[in-house]
Amino acid sequence: MRLNILVTASEAVPFAKEGGLADVVGALPKYLEARGHDVRVVMPRYYKVDRDRYRLRQLPGALVVPMGIIGDMYCGVLEGRIPGSDVPVYFLEHEEFYGRDSLYERDNKGYIDNDNRFIFLSKASLELCKMIRFTPDLVHAHDWHTAAVPVLMNSWYRHDQYLSQSASLLTIHNMQHQGSFYEGAMDVLGIGWKHFTYLELEKENQVNLLKGGIYHATLLNTVSLGYAREIQTPEFGWGLEGVVRERAGELSGILNGVDYEEWNPEGDRLLPANYSAVDLAGKGVCKQELQRTLGLPEREDVPLIGMVSRLVKQKGIDVLAQALRRILELDVQLVLLGAGEPWAHFYFGGMAANRPDRFACRIGYDNALAHQIEGGCDFFLMPSAFEPCGLNQMYSMRYGTLPIVRATGGLDDSVENFDPAQRSGDGFKFWDLNAGALFDTVGWAVHTWYHDPEGIKALRQNAMAKRFTWEDAAANYERLYLEAMRRKLGEERYGQVIDKRSKRREKVCGRDINSRLNLREFRNRPTIPGCNTP
Repeated sequence: MRLNILVTASEAVPFAKEGGLADVVGALPKYLEARGHDVRVVMPRYYKVDRDRYRLRQLPGALVVPMGIIGDMYCGVLEGRIPGSDVPVYFLEHEEFYGRDSLYERDNKGYIDNDNRFIFLSKASLELCKMIRFTPDLVHAHDWHTAAVPVLMNSWYRHDQYLSQSASLLTIHNMQHQGSFYEGAMDVLGIGWKHFTYLELEKENQVNLLKGGIYHATLLNTVSLGYAREIQTPEFGWGLEGVVRERAGELSGILNGVDYEEWNPEGDRLLPANYSAVDLAGKGVCKQELQRTLGLPEREDVPLIGMVSRLVKQKGIDVLAQALRRILELDVQLVLLGAGEPWAHFYFGGMAANRPDRFACRIGYDNALAHQIEGGCDFFLMPSAFEPCGLNQMYSMRYGTLPIVRATGGLDDSVENFDPAQRSGDGFKFWDLNAGALFDTVGWAVHTWYHDPEGIKALRQNAMAKRFTWEDAAANYERLYLEAMRRKLGEERYGQVIDKRSKRREKVCGRDINSRLNLREFRNRPTIPGCNTP
């Protein structure tokens, strides 16, 4: 069944990126389109989004956006495509809100008008449906930036001809960032102060947009099953765990996919040599070249551990700092690439200067070097305090670079711990967030390297055979969309929609499917009944 899907988010690759949210919004719509759905994406046109580079065209007329007490505001709309697809992307052009160098902040402080900027994005995304005459079956919002969308759909747009029958899905990529603002944001939302309650939008006398989205969305999901469980606890819920627990029955977890066209050692043009699970000779070349590039002794026998990360507490960088001296006492080499907190730049830079034979550090981000670290290292370190999904552990497995991870969120879901007896697993995991647990697990991996080469070989083969595809993720999201529609419309209306769409699809497929249509069977099937095609 062909669905009309509106995706609204604050960022998407390749146009603008600050985090993993952009990877999802840039990739998922392409794979949903490949399954036969009509997907439209809405995001701001930031200063960095080049009109000529992405061949954007101006839509006629201005979009009118009601902004409550502020009054009507206007923006232009530019249309482009996600590269490699026919998925339309609508860019909201508003110089005052989005004509800035950074997406969210300046000097590590959020813009003072972020409430207005992203309430505008949420409202404009829904108003756009009228301009382009698009009636979505489902609106997919992401994180706090568009969490107001389900709130507005259940209030301001409740009887709108384009949106009254639309279901909503809110994907939570990071629970820590909630969009909490002065209570005056209620007047900009314009939905009435009756919604400023502890059940809906109020948290600590402020408007909390993520909380409102969690309350109002038809369904919720996170980017891993483990993170879906974790955000129901005080440690990971950041004060919203109670709200999430109330909706646990509508919450699920779907792992992100990997773009294997970019992250594939067999064809990666950024590597000095390519290799595969069948022929690993090129990995040795990559290791030697990486050591040479970073000024480390060129030793084939030593385990080389890599880490590419933002240097912030969430990534466990403080725990690594506590354990680093002990780790470097082992016969290992460690490579670190990233940027973040100033103390981390100073500390890790100093350690690299003191131990140039064991530790190399590069401050900043270099995409080519990131690929070379994945290709040339033997292990990849991710000691995260929390990790909703994580991608580097997935890249690492494809490159035969064994992940050493803290068992949290998507890291726990995607990495199977090494079992020496069974020769199973594809990495090394630890649970406690402290320097001792990190050191012990690195020591375990290093001991395995030196004393169990057959175990390393088995781990590497297991890891390189594993796949995390966007095709699988898109199929899971499709099932979630259909369930959201069922809950929004009710069984009877949902059945009518399914029947109508199926008859329409019957003409395309050239076969009689009415006798096979059964709602219970439909909800339990991974594919659309009536056709085996996407």
